[in-house]
Amino acid sequence: MIDDRPVPLDEYPVHQVPLSMRHVASGDRNAYDRCIFHVLDHRGRALLILGLGVYPNVGVIDAYATLRLGDALHAVRASDALGDDRMNLAVGPLRITVEEPLRRLRLRCDDASLACDITWTADFPALWEPHHVQRRGGRLTLEGRRFVQAGAVEGVIRVGGDEIPVAPGEWTGTRDRSWGVRPLPGEEGGRLAAENPAEGFHWIWCPVRFEDRFLMVVVQEDADGYRTLGDATLVRDGGRDLQLGWPQADITYRSGTRQPVSAVIHLTRPADRTPLELGVEVLASSPLAVGAGYPPADDWQHGTWRGRSWSDRRVYDLSDPAAHPLARYGVTDHSARFTLDGQVGYGIFEHGSFGRHDPSGFTGFDSVAP
Repeated sequence: MIDDRPVPLDEYPVHQVPLSMRHVASGDRNAYDRCIFHVLDHRGRALLILGLGVYPNVGVIDAYATLRLGDALHAVRASDALGDDRMNLAVGPLRITVEEPLRRLRLRCDDASLACDITWTADFPALWEPHHVQRRGGRLTLEGRRFVQAGAVEGVIRVGGDEIPVAPGEWTGTRDRSWGVRPLPGEEGGRLAAENPAEGFHWIWCPVRFEDRFLMVVVQEDADGYRTLGDATLVRDGGRDLQLGWPQADITYRSGTRQPVSAVIHLTRPADRTPLELGVEVLASSPLAVGAGYPPADDWQHGTWRGRSWSDRRVYDLSDPAAHPLARYGVTDHSARFTLDGQVGYGIFEHGSFGRHDPSGFTGFDSVAP
């Protein structure tokens, strides 16, 4: 018997379609609704990533926390059956509490191997990212709506018997909130996938917090460099957002890899079209395919059913990249120090480049930087 009675959210006037809030408008199995938070210290010692996702058409809620500390990546993951109370953002030892929407959130992980209690407070208004659409052949495979935000973080992280204080001014927080349709494991292929193989994919996603401004840069390109997503927007206190032209990136990779060590992103001032350079210095790196459940992870991926009350904790050794071969085919989040127009800021340089990318000189999936 299927229980289709109203759920608590149905009490509120928030409906967008004539359905209970139990259901999403799309029947696509790949429907999702999730968030990711980054908590990074300014010296590159630690990078905490925490996220939670709901997959209503497969009935799954899951969450994760990873901490990059030295060469170790500590990970806690949890998954369960999706319940009726969508305002209860908790699964296993992981919980996100919205204390003041778009302003203040609390991030908690209560596990013996990795624990944290962080208050995340926005310093700037949330910013819409460009509408994100991808097709394979004629079929829609991804359509997402996102907003991004940066702020201050305060609290504590506990790991291996050590306590790491998280203090404003020494740490920065960024976050991304998205929903829509995004491929889950088990996605069917068929003729469109077989006749339209992916040749290459190049991605940059960059939220940066400066003292008095917030910058968001996003770039997505196909194998030949054709731009399918591109934006650079500067958010300022008391002023209208500025669009900083068509971002172009020069990335310096570690020899023999596609792992960036630095970059310069070329922007343009709108008033007089003079050039503006965003400098990027990578501090710490966390491959999302290791621990965080992003594809092509082979031990756990978002939206997969692991049974009720499933949880897992692991410690990965990142000192030998060869031990994690799939990481090179997934996106990596790098905490970074940024420079722009004489100011220093901190944030995330998220990057992935797979297969051919002509502007970078990558000729195929196995090619690397010289």
